[in-house]
Amino acid sequence: MKPFMNPDFLLSTETARYLYHEYAAPTPILDYHCHIDPADIANDVRFDNLTQLWLGGDHYKWRYMRSCGVEEKYITGDASDKEKFLKWAEVLGYAIGNPLYHWSHLELQRYFGITTPLNRNTAEEIWEAANAKLQESDMSARGIIKQSGVTLLCTTDDPIDSLEYHRAIAGDSSFDVKVLPAFRPDNAMNIEKESYLFYITELEHVCQCKITTFSDLKEALRKRMDHFDANGCVLADHGLDFLIYEPGDDAEIERIFAARLRGEMPDFTDANRFHTAFLLFVHREYVKRNWTSQLHFGCKRDNNTQMFEQIGANTGFDCIRNNTPSGAIADLLNALACKDALPRTILYSLDPNDNAAIGTIIGCFQDSSAVSKIQHGSAWWFNDHLTGMQSHLANLASLGHLAGFVGMLTDSRSFLSYTRHEYFRRILCEYIGGLVENGEFPADRDTLGEIVKNISYYNAVRYFRFPLS
Repeated sequence: MKPFMNPDFLLSTETARYLYHEYAAPTPILDYHCHIDPADIANDVRFDNLTQLWLGGDHYKWRYMRSCGVEEKYITGDASDKEKFLKWAEVLGYAIGNPLYHWSHLELQRYFGITTPLNRNTAEEIWEAANAKLQESDMSARGIIKQSGVTLLCTTDDPIDSLEYHRAIAGDSSFDVKVLPAFRPDNAMNIEKESYLFYITELEHVCQCKITTFSDLKEALRKRMDHFDANGCVLADHGLDFLIYEPGDDAEIERIFAARLRGEMPDFTDANRFHTAFLLFVHREYVKRNWTSQLHFGCKRDNNTQMFEQIGANTGFDCIRNNTPSGAIADLLNALACKDALPRTILYSLDPNDNAAIGTIIGCFQDSSAVSKIQHGSAWWFNDHLTGMQSHLANLASLGHLAGFVGMLTDSRSFLSYTRHEYFRRILCEYIGGLVENGEFPADRDTLGEIVKNISYYNAVRYFRFPLS
């Protein structure tokens, strides 16, 4: 029997162990997509206890606790921080096969030096030990980032954001980790949302302009892109609730936009026409600025209406639904490529059944402007577990260029989630090691080590053209 999560955790072969310990583990972290609030980094927030750091805003944990029958008061309700932690510890003790078990114990090991498994019997001692550790100087937001080996991270920011906290961080010479914004214009695109008109009013205020036409909207977004560009932005991100590629002429799009400003809701076809026009426009602008685009799709959000009305979005009530067909993504990329307006683009589907389709789509649009210009993004959200990552890596290797992959991200609101990079790197080394041990690839350690380091870090530096030495 192997020891529980020892230094060779998930590494079953000599080659895997060598690649991980010699190449993957020492390589720094570049987290190009996360949901951390830049204000927390600028203010170098501290956490009073482990619940504040670990359970606040973590809908992965909240979903699991509900699955175990835990009352909502101990999840998002008014129970004390300690009571919430004790409930989490109790159910985690039974989370066999769930990636939360691995993630939680990696975090306890790496940041708190705690190797004891967390369960209802050990909860009290771990609560006390972790909270004592949190009082140390290097356990602030910035301290955690630094000790994780992070050199750069990108937050996710709305076009109306002032980016004041990014400027504050950039101007602080005491913190040398780069924190860059990423342009996330979903609120400006989702014309079918009830809140759309309110958002347009906010955008008008920020841009100090009137938006009465789609052309006005495009000009306002250009101004905001210029603002982001001046603050170090090099990539954009889109969450596509749905997309059917439905091109329309300028007059049609202006008609749809004008009707929405009058308070009329678009039907499904008009919403798709607007989304298509919007995406074609912003991607042309990304090319002008040499930005990378990320497209996330395949999610059905806020499914439990009763709970959404009680506690809001991003609280653990989303699921997989492929309401953005992969063919629509291919059509969008093709339309951009025909106009020489296709930027470097990363495709992420929440539905693992899309893996093969994405693998074939990306091969249609590669060119000499970048290594793996169109990327199959890392196993995302409901797929960033052991089998999900194994499947993604095998698919990418089979249909594309694994050695050119830009690697892992956290996609998280938690400062402890950098261990997901470690988790990914262990799985990566195990996968590559298995190919070598099975005689499917030469045991050329220099080449293998280069591949591992590049996927772990250096491919992303080059692909995004981040300002790192």
